[in-house]
Amino acid sequence: MEPEIVALASSAGTTIVTLMATDAWQRVRDGVASLWRHEHAQRAEAVAVELDVTREDLLAAVETGDRDVEGELRAEWQGRVRRLLAARPQVAEELQGLLNELGPGAAAAQAITQHATASGRARIYQAGRDQHISER
Repeated sequence: MEPEIVALASSAGTTIVTLMATDAWQRVRDGVASLWRHEHAQRAEAVAVELDVTREDLLAAVETGDRDVEGELRAEWQGRVRRLLAARPQVAEELQGLLNELGPGAAAAQAITQHATASGRARIYQAGRDQHISER
């Protein structure tokens, strides 16, 4: 097997499982299922369900502090992606695009920078997400 495919599958498995416990989860699920939909349409829905089950397993393991499960799940998805790439090498480009969009560098590229200046008795409230202020 080509080393590039093995490396891409390894990166994909790690990224998929790592992002399962983040806000990017739905995009990961849809993107990975889409890979199978293009190449194995009959398996796409089953893959989406398997991703959901994997996420449930991961969240349960995190809650109980079982660190071994995450590594096992990564290896499982690395193998699935490797087999897909071995059977359908043309999926590699689409997978790489998905990883570029979702990977750690993508979050930094999409980061919002906020700047504010206050003077006198002014107050500034900034948030990247939800913000709750209760002044009395």
